[in-house]
Amino acid sequence: MLTDPFGRAIDYVRLSVTDRCDLRCSYCMPEDFKGFEEPAQWLDFDETARLIGVFARLGVKRVRMTGGEPLLRRNLPQLAARLSALPGVEDLSLSTNATQLARHAQALKDAGVSRLNVSLDSLQRERVEKINGRDVFDRIMAGLNAARDVGFTRIKLNMVALAGVNDDEIDAMVEFAMAGNYTLRLIETMPMGDTGRASAFLDLQPVKARLAQKYGLVETALPGGGPARYLGTPDGRFNIGFITPLSQHFCETCNRVRVSVDGTLYLCLGQDDKVELRPLLRAGASDAEIEQAILDAVARKPARHEFREAPAKLVRFMSMTGG
Repeated sequence: MLTDPFGRAIDYVRLSVTDRCDLRCSYCMPEDFKGFEEPAQWLDFDETARLIGVFARLGVKRVRMTGGEPLLRRNLPQLAARLSALPGVEDLSLSTNATQLARHAQALKDAGVSRLNVSLDSLQRERVEKINGRDVFDRIMAGLNAARDVGFTRIKLNMVALAGVNDDEIDAMVEFAMAGNYTLRLIETMPMGDTGRASAFLDLQPVKARLAQKYGLVETALPGGGPARYLGTPDGRFNIGFITPLSQHFCETCNRVRVSVDGTLYLCLGQDDKVELRPLLRAGASDAEIEQAILDAVARKPARHEFREAPAKLVRFMSMTGG
């Protein structure tokens, strides 16, 4: 098992398959951003499968494919099929903005993707365009419908809650999720890059208390290994998660590391600690050598982020790390 210096078992890898995105969400990536990795620096599918295989032998059970927008990576279902077949990988999931999901949903399901997280920050077309930088509301809805049609269940909707931007829609999003049998997750924006620091932070603790009272929600737990703290209806038919890196951080239970598209292993979303694994993969390193590099890296995993103490510390954007 991968265990960090604070006794946390690391069994979850968030794997970025591209840093490209077809949206320009106001809290994530600037409209004029040009700092993308060159495709020659991306891990290819053989390198990616080999690396995740090493992680799996070290005890990683969960893998989430992220981006940028992962469905922009050509032939992604082929990679998904290879990852889902790796011994030890018990849960392969995907985070997506759903703009490309309608045409890929069946292939992803067939490839062994078990769960989907879909970004949806508003139910208003004009507001979606304002937040996401593109008029994509219909494509997102089509993607959600296609995912349900091919048999995906437990779909999670991720709403980044922004003060004065979409916080007046939280109750409407709860009703939408209840009606559609989705799990809703509200997320506090993080001060990553200039866009993250410029976003209108909303403390979700008062929101959580208000929704618990309004809908009679009680504390619950859901499988998946992520950072959300959940409330649910007593009958279990609806659950809502709160991802609160600023108002109530979850670092003490962190069980994850991130691998960017260029093979950089990031040990904390909110710190600069990293190890470049691509050079090892391309220099002919053995699996044992790669395994040792991962073990050495995890032995340096920091205790927690410093989003509150040092909000200007990280200059990289979220899409550069992997969501």
